[in-house]
Amino acid sequence: MKNIALIGYMGSGKSTLAKIVGESHNIPVVDLDSFIEESEGMTISEIFRLKGEIFFRKIESKYLQELALRSDRFILSVGGGTPVYGNNMELLSNSFTTVYLRANVPTLYKRLSKNKHSRPLIRSVSDENLAEFIGKHLFERSPFYEKSQILIDVNNKSLKESVLELNTLFNE
Repeated sequence: MKNIALIGYMGSGKSTLAKIVGESHNIPVVDLDSFIEESEGMTISEIFRLKGEIFFRKIESKYLQELALRSDRFILSVGGGTPVYGNNMELLSNSFTTVYLRANVPTLYKRLSKNKHSRPLIRSVSDENLAEFIGKHLFERSPFYEKSQILIDVNNKSLKESVLELNTLFNE
C-alpha cells in the first residue's frame, strides 16, 4: 500500500490521529507544516508575515513534491489548505492513499473554539463569527477534500473510535 496522507479541515484530527496510529504501527509521521518549518528555519506564522501566503503556498507545493518522491514508509498529515492550492490534491492522490477526516461545522467549532489562540488563521475571528468562518472555508475546500480515496467521518466519534477506523487501513 502507498503511504497514507491525512486530509481535512483544521481541527479534524489529522495531526493527533497520525501520531497515535503512527506510534501503534511503528510508522514515522511527517507533519507537512512542521517539515516546512524545519526546512525553512522559521514558523509558518513567520513565513506568512515575512514572505506572504503566495510564497508559502509555493514552498508548500515544493516540499509536498519532495515528500511524494520519498520511498520510505510514513504517514503524512497536511495543512487544511494544502489540497486546495496548485495541483496539490492531484499530487497527493497520485502519490499517497488519501484519507479525508470529515468533520462538520458544529464538531469543528467545538474543537477549534477551545484553542483559537494557537491557530493563526482563526486567532482574530470572534467566537460569534467562528462557525460562519469555518462553514465558509469548509464549503470552499470540501470539493478538494472529497477527492480523497477514503473518507472517515469523525463527527460524534471518540478519538478511540476514529483511531480504530484508521487502523483498519493498516490491517488490509
